[in-house]
Amino acid sequence: MPYGLIAGNGRFPVLALEAARKSGLEVVAIGLREEASKEIEPLAARCHWISLGALSQLIDICHKEGITQVMMCGQVKHARIFSSIVPDWRLVKLLASLETRNTDGLIGAVTKVLGEEGIELVDSTLLLKDLLAPTGVLTRRAPSTEEQRDLDYGRRIAAALSAHDIGQSVAIAERACVAVEAMEGTDAMLRRAASLVEGKPLRLVKGSRRRKHMLFDVPVVGPQTIVIMRETGTTALALDAGRTLLIDRDDLIARANETGITIVALPPGAPELTPDP
Repeated sequence: MPYGLIAGNGRFPVLALEAARKSGLEVVAIGLREEASKEIEPLAARCHWISLGALSQLIDICHKEGITQVMMCGQVKHARIFSSIVPDWRLVKLLASLETRNTDGLIGAVTKVLGEEGIELVDSTLLLKDLLAPTGVLTRRAPSTEEQRDLDYGRRIAAALSAHDIGQSVAIAERACVAVEAMEGTDAMLRRAASLVEGKPLRLVKGSRRRKHMLFDVPVVGPQTIVIMRETGTTALALDAGRTLLIDRDDLIARANETGITIVALPPGAPELTPDP
């Protein structure tokens, strides 16, 4: 029986399909037209394309293909959900039932609908466990004392915000929270933060929220992250170990080392890098 893979944007779904092919697993891709790349087509056993709001079509495809387990791989821009989505009757009904339309509320409701149709949403990193960030300093350079203090503070802020499903990332400078990620994404958040601190170095903390599962919205870091960090004067990055995907890891680490950026990963809820002064 095949797995289903709902493909959003970025390298995540491509790498997952490549891993499935190497493992001999049958995976049917269901690409979101507004988000996914055509690269997924030759990598999947079969490929279907649907629009973002086509929940009924998604369910029909799963039934037709005999899919009882499906994973969500790749980003769907949160702002697109509100600006571009044309919901079908099933999604209209689901949206009307929600008290809040944040990620947890929306995807949680979709998960419930899928479950009622005999379709289980499974761990989105199922095929890519080897890409999850290990614990420790991942770059040649470890954080400086000042960077450690900012990262410690940022981890506390990110952990507090995660309970409210606002965003994954925060930008810190001199132990002050300069910017919080909302719907605009990490890159735009860093650019906004850089415009506010007048050349002071930024630190980026990317959290994985307080969910016990890895079904959706898993943090992803790749070489492009380093490009944006360099552009915005961001010198240090803290991640949640075991819960953050490192895309094209060798290139990611090489770029960080070339630019003097430090990356450190700790398990969520782990002690701080350094005690408060």
